[in-house]
Amino acid sequence: MFLTLLLVTFALSVVVALIVARMFDKPIESILNRIISDQISGAWLRYMKFAILVVGVSAGVRIYELEKYISPARFDKDSKVLELTQERWILELYRTVIEALQGIAWLLLVFFVVALIAYVIVRIAEMKRGHVDAPPTHRAAYPDVAPDVRQPASPPAARG
Repeated sequence: MFLTLLLVTFALSVVVALIVARMFDKPIESILNRIISDQISGAWLRYMKFAILVVGVSAGVRIYELEKYISPARFDKDSKVLELTQERWILELYRTVIEALQGIAWLLLVFFVVALIAYVIVRIAEMKRGHVDAPPTHRAAYPDVAPDVRQPASPPAARG
Protein backbone atom coordinates (compact mmCIF):
# COMPACT_ATOMS: atom_id res chain seq x y z
CA MET A 1 0.00 0.00 0.00
CA PHE A 2 2.88 2.37 0.80
CA LEU A 3 4.52 1.83 -2.58
CA THR A 4 1.23 2.62 -4.32
CA LEU A 5 0.91 5.82 -2.30
CA LEU A 6 4.46 6.80 -3.18
CA LEU A 7 3.90 6.20 -6.90
CA VAL A 8 0.56 8.01 -6.92
CA THR A 9 1.95 11.07 -5.12
CA PHE A 10 4.91 11.09 -7.52
CA ALA A 11 2.62 10.92 -10.57
CA LEU A 12 0.31 13.58 -9.15
CA SER A 13 3.25 15.89 -8.45
CA VAL A 14 4.53 15.43 -12.01
CA VAL A 15 1.09 16.25 -13.44
CA VAL A 16 0.73 19.36 -11.27
CA ALA A 17 4.23 20.55 -12.19
CA LEU A 18 3.65 19.99 -15.91
CA ILE A 19 0.35 21.90 -15.79
CA VAL A 20 1.99 24.84 -14.01
CA ALA A 21 4.96 24.78 -16.40
CA ARG A 22 2.55 24.91 -19.32
CA MET A 23 0.56 27.76 -17.75
CA PHE A 24 3.67 29.88 -17.20
CA ASP A 25 5.44 28.95 -20.45
CA LYS A 26 4.55 32.12 -22.40
CA PRO A 27 5.08 34.62 -19.54
CA ILE A 28 8.49 33.18 -18.71
CA GLU A 29 9.42 33.09 -22.40
CA SER A 30 8.51 36.76 -22.94
CA ILE A 31 10.35 37.84 -19.80
CA LEU A 32 13.49 35.95 -20.80
CA ASN A 33 13.31 37.27 -24.38
CA ARG A 34 13.02 40.83 -23.09
CA ILE A 35 15.83 40.57 -20.56
CA ILE A 36 18.28 38.38 -22.44
CA SER A 37 17.20 39.01 -26.07
CA ASP A 38 19.49 36.33 -27.39
CA GLN A 39 19.13 32.72 -28.48
CA ILE A 40 20.28 31.62 -25.05
CA SER A 41 16.88 32.66 -23.67
CA GLY A 42 15.50 29.41 -25.15
CA ALA A 43 17.94 27.41 -23.05
CA TRP A 44 16.95 29.39 -19.96
CA LEU A 45 13.29 28.69 -20.71
CA ARG A 46 13.99 24.96 -20.86
CA TYR A 47 15.92 25.20 -17.60
CA MET A 48 13.01 26.99 -15.92
CA LYS A 49 10.59 24.29 -17.07
CA PHE A 50 12.95 21.65 -15.69
CA ALA A 51 13.27 23.57 -12.40
CA ILE A 52 9.47 23.77 -12.11
CA LEU A 53 9.25 20.01 -12.61
CA VAL A 54 11.99 19.24 -10.07
CA VAL A 55 10.68 21.63 -7.43
CA GLY A 56 7.10 20.43 -7.95
CA VAL A 57 8.04 16.78 -7.51
CA SER A 58 10.40 17.33 -4.60
CA ALA A 59 7.87 19.50 -2.77
CA GLY A 60 4.90 17.27 -3.61
CA VAL A 61 6.43 13.93 -2.66
CA ARG A 62 7.26 14.36 0.99
CA ILE A 63 9.31 11.27 1.82
CA TYR A 64 9.72 12.06 5.51
CA GLU A 65 5.97 12.51 5.90
CA LEU A 66 5.27 9.24 4.11
CA GLU A 67 7.65 7.32 6.40
CA LYS A 68 4.98 7.31 9.11
CA TYR A 69 3.15 4.65 7.06
CA ILE A 70 6.07 2.19 7.15
CA SER A 71 7.76 2.81 10.50
CA PRO A 72 6.57 4.01 13.91
CA ALA A 73 7.65 7.35 15.31
CA ARG A 74 11.23 7.20 16.57
CA PHE A 75 10.73 9.23 19.72
CA ASP A 76 7.68 7.30 20.99
CA LYS A 77 8.18 3.65 22.00
CA ASP A 78 4.43 2.91 22.07
CA SER A 79 3.64 4.40 18.66
CA LYS A 80 2.34 2.27 15.83
CA VAL A 81 2.58 2.44 12.08
CA LEU A 82 -0.32 4.45 10.71
CA GLU A 83 -2.83 2.60 8.58
CA LEU A 84 -3.60 3.93 5.12
CA THR A 85 -7.34 4.43 5.15
CA GLN A 86 -9.42 6.13 2.47
CA GLU A 87 -9.46 9.35 4.49
CA ARG A 88 -5.66 9.33 4.79
CA TRP A 89 -5.34 8.71 1.04
CA ILE A 90 -7.48 11.76 0.29
CA LEU A 91 -5.52 13.83 2.80
CA GLU A 92 -2.17 12.73 1.35
CA LEU A 93 -3.27 13.47 -2.22
CA TYR A 94 -4.53 16.90 -1.16
CA ARG A 95 -1.23 17.58 0.63
CA THR A 96 0.66 16.49 -2.48
CA VAL A 97 -1.13 18.99 -4.69
CA ILE A 98 -0.86 21.84 -2.18
CA GLU A 99 2.81 21.22 -1.38
CA ALA A 100 3.75 20.92 -5.06
CA LEU A 101 1.96 24.19 -5.85
CA GLN A 102 3.54 25.90 -2.85
CA GLY A 103 7.06 24.86 -3.86
CA ILE A 104 6.51 25.98 -7.45
CA ALA A 105 5.00 29.27 -6.26
CA TRP A 106 8.16 30.04 -4.28
CA LEU A 107 10.33 29.19 -7.28
CA LEU A 108 8.30 31.45 -9.57
CA LEU A 109 8.27 34.25 -7.00
CA VAL A 110 12.06 34.22 -6.81
CA PHE A 111 12.29 34.07 -10.61
CA PHE A 112 9.93 37.02 -11.11
CA VAL A 113 11.69 39.14 -8.45
CA VAL A 114 15.07 38.50 -10.07
CA ALA A 115 13.54 39.14 -13.51
CA LEU A 116 12.07 42.44 -12.30
CA ILE A 117 15.45 43.56 -11.01
CA ALA A 118 17.08 42.51 -14.29
CA TYR A 119 14.39 44.37 -16.26
CA VAL A 120 15.05 47.57 -14.32
CA ILE A 121 18.79 47.22 -14.97
CA VAL A 122 18.16 46.68 -18.70
CA ARG A 123 15.87 49.73 -18.89
CA ILE A 124 18.40 51.93 -17.10
CA ALA A 125 21.13 50.77 -19.49
CA GLU A 126 18.86 51.52 -22.46
CA MET A 127 18.10 55.00 -21.16
CA LYS A 128 21.79 55.75 -20.67
CA ARG A 129 22.49 54.70 -24.25
CA GLY A 130 19.55 56.79 -25.45
CA HIS A 131 17.98 53.73 -27.01
CA VAL A 132 14.51 53.67 -25.54
CA ASP A 133 12.04 52.07 -27.91
CA ALA A 134 8.34 51.70 -27.49
CA PRO A 135 7.29 48.48 -25.84
CA PRO A 136 7.30 45.48 -28.20
CA THR A 137 3.50 45.32 -28.19
CA HIS A 138 3.35 48.85 -29.65
CA ARG A 139 5.75 47.99 -32.45
CA ALA A 140 3.91 44.78 -33.22
CA ALA A 141 0.51 46.48 -33.28
CA TYR A 142 1.64 49.39 -35.49
CA PRO A 143 4.50 48.15 -37.69
CA ASP A 144 4.08 50.97 -40.27
CA VAL A 145 4.42 53.79 -37.74
CA ALA A 146 7.88 55.27 -37.60
CA PRO A 147 9.38 56.05 -34.22
CA ASP A 148 8.68 59.53 -32.91
CA VAL A 149 11.77 61.61 -33.62
CA ARG A 150 11.21 65.18 -32.57
CA GLN A 151 13.43 68.00 -33.64
CA PRO A 152 14.02 70.87 -31.29
CA ALA A 153 12.03 73.96 -32.26
CA SER A 154 14.02 76.50 -34.23
CA PRO A 155 14.20 79.99 -32.80
CA PRO A 156 11.79 82.52 -34.34
CA ALA A 157 13.17 84.47 -37.27
CA ALA A 158 14.24 87.95 -36.49
CA ARG A 159 11.96 90.65 -37.92
CA GLY A 160 13.58 93.55 -39.17
